[in-house]
Amino acid sequence: MENLNKNENFHNEKMPNPWISLIPIVVLIGMVSISIMLYGSDALSGGNQTSLLIASGVCVCLSMFIYKTRWEVFEEQIKHTIGHASVSIIILLVIGMMSGSWMICGVVPTMIYYGVQIMSPQFFLASACIICAFVSLMTGSSWTTIATIGIALLGIGDALGVPSPWTAGAIISGAYFGDKISPLSDTTTLAASSAGTDLFKHIRYMLYTTVPSIAVTLIIFFIAGFWYGDGDVSVEEYTEGLSHSFHISLWTLIVPVITAILIAKKVPALITLFVSSLTAGLTALVLQPEILLAISGDEHINNLSYVKGMMITFFTSTNVETGNATLNNLVSTGGMAGMLDTIWLILCAMCFGGCMVASRMLYSITSVVIRHIHNTLGLVASTVGSGILLNLVTSDQYISIIISASMYKDVYKDNNYAPELLSRSTEDSATVTSVLIPWNTCGMTQATVLGIPTLTYLPYCFFNYISPIMSCIVAMIGWKIRRTSKITI
Repeated sequence: MENLNKNENFHNEKMPNPWISLIPIVVLIGMVSISIMLYGSDALSGGNQTSLLIASGVCVCLSMFIYKTRWEVFEEQIKHTIGHASVSIIILLVIGMMSGSWMICGVVPTMIYYGVQIMSPQFFLASACIICAFVSLMTGSSWTTIATIGIALLGIGDALGVPSPWTAGAIISGAYFGDKISPLSDTTTLAASSAGTDLFKHIRYMLYTTVPSIAVTLIIFFIAGFWYGDGDVSVEEYTEGLSHSFHISLWTLIVPVITAILIAKKVPALITLFVSSLTAGLTALVLQPEILLAISGDEHINNLSYVKGMMITFFTSTNVETGNATLNNLVSTGGMAGMLDTIWLILCAMCFGGCMVASRMLYSITSVVIRHIHNTLGLVASTVGSGILLNLVTSDQYISIIISASMYKDVYKDNNYAPELLSRSTEDSATVTSVLIPWNTCGMTQATVLGIPTLTYLPYCFFNYISPIMSCIVAMIGWKIRRTSKITI
């Protein structure tokens, strides 16, 4: 936030008109809509990126020609914004590396193999949501959960006859619930620190809105299971295809066990993911040597052929022939190269977010909202609405959390509301809705990892849009609304 303050001091022009400030957002939404209509799921390969850059150009032109904002302001803010996302970009590359290695070494195939035989189709959606919630709570990372156990559950759901968008909704709902209340989560820590409250006080206070939200979500998935799990599904073709192509062994699960130990030791996420990928690669050398040889494509086999196959698994797409077309698609991987379209999109999204901040158009829009706050519901609803708007505009949940908390911090303090109400309202919006926006870093990432477009899985991510509604409902009835003293608004 220090750089943001410097940028504000760098130009003291008046605040842009709110209606003018909305023009880049309208352009972005319009361009992305056209891109999706023209290219469908392939919009991630260039259409959405172009839309973001065009919207950025509109923002810059309006600000420079109408409000005389200097280009240096935009340049500095864009560099700051992209720099803020640099670690996330590297994590994305390592997640691609890990996803490929977990698949080829047999971790995901083993989970699918045993999962389709154990899990009941009727209770699959609710079970998938609970499993992802637990894993995400333990790891503190929705991204890691979805990229690992989420991929395995997606395969199990396909084998059980459950539609992929429903399974993706259950996976994402559970993963974001666990991420939201985990003390290991970076977004949870960020929301608490940005609002100025204790981490565990923040987590305990979130339970008043988060537990009802996940309860309603589980009920929906439980009921849906009776519609999508009532068929007589044969899983033999999946188990036979997997056992024929992979060496199915519980020894492969040593990889997620090592990963869990590193997480428990609070090893940084980037290091944990990298070590997990290398461990999976070494496991593939021991348990899946035939697959590595096939991936290498070498006619003259030698010891380096195995290493070549492992390296290919890390950095580019791989395919394993199982004798089943559906299963072939399931066990194919993209490696680090599969993340490049997402990274390209993130860079363009950061550019747009930086321009909206540098032009002060973002603050102009939100200042209008703040002026119309008259009661607790209005304050919480405004915070929630701003979090969603910031996710739409800045395309990054971290920026959304920081800016949303900083905008409302003084309002909450001046009107004697406890800071954990601000941190909870911010998490109930900025954290959970980021995955529902196609051009947001979270939406882009999960669409890439799961292979399902954001707008396709969006209707089934019940927890993610029940949470902001629940936050407003709790504020409306006044349940557990904490104040430092008498309220004044």
